[in-house]
Amino acid sequence: MQDTPPNATSSVGAQPAVRARSALARLQQGLMVATLVFSALWLVYWWPRAPWLALLGVFLSVGGYALVLALEGLAAAWLNRLDEAPRAGWRELIGAWWQEVCVAPQVFAWRQPFRWASLPDTEEPSATGTPAVVFIHGFVCNRGLWLPWMRRLREQGVPYVSVNLEPVFGSIDDYAQLISDGVRRAHALTGSPPMLVCHSMGGLAARVWLASEPETLVHRVVTIGSPHRGTWLGRFSRVANGRQMRLGGDWLQALQAREAQISPSDTYARFVCWYSNADNIVFPASTATLPGADNRLLPGAAHVAMAFHPRVMSESLELLSSAPSSPSERTAS
Repeated sequence: MQDTPPNATSSVGAQPAVRARSALARLQQGLMVATLVFSALWLVYWWPRAPWLALLGVFLSVGGYALVLALEGLAAAWLNRLDEAPRAGWRELIGAWWQEVCVAPQVFAWRQPFRWASLPDTEEPSATGTPAVVFIHGFVCNRGLWLPWMRRLREQGVPYVSVNLEPVFGSIDDYAQLISDGVRRAHALTGSPPMLVCHSMGGLAARVWLASEPETLVHRVVTIGSPHRGTWLGRFSRVANGRQMRLGGDWLQALQAREAQISPSDTYARFVCWYSNADNIVFPASTATLPGADNRLLPGAAHVAMAFHPRVMSESLELLSSAPSSPSERTAS
């Protein structure tokens, strides 16, 4: 694997290794610059007049997200009271909040805006026999989310491909072609069906693609905190993909009906669904599971932090070793 520029062209099927641009990265870069400029001006203006107000304004500007995360966690704890998943204790909830407070700036203020193209997709075919991994991110994210996974796969010599799901606030249905292109690139790298690793909304995008190309082969579909049955927070969204993730919404029900028609039995046999009783975005907790899937509870894990949990990474990558020697397995039986 060589470090090529983000606009380099892959030698496999003449497909671009990474999208040359990321609208989300530009948006988050602008937000970061605006936040820093506002904080500096606020501090300069108010410090001589009211130092306490100067510090409060900077705290709310730079660290106010921590209060939002706390409110999300409280809402999740309240709604999870009647959920089938085991309830998280207060120590777990506080721990999950702190995980997210620490992880969120790394993802949204550094990796995605400034480092999203730093580790290009694999370009050269691999003869290891290990399937490639296709990374599919979630809502308001880009491929920069997956940098810790990419570093680990590079160390292990496992090929990978990623996608940027854009338009950022478009319909989830429109992402199917991007995923299809990524899967074809990944398959060409090894000659074996790839494994899909999806975070949050990415799991729904993968399901839409699978329903649109039911004959395409994949090894496994790993979803991490994906709102398979929607999320309570979806009711507050006013953008297309946010509305599609409303709890028990029409779009989700139509997708499930289409999947059941394509594969009436063992519909989700290839899915491994990670979910948490402290997820601050996808709740109630069991909405991140699928019937008949390998549903794995990760107690006390927050939504974004769950994507980098050691158990999630290790157990998910262990699934690669169970790949068949020939691409004979379908996505659903």
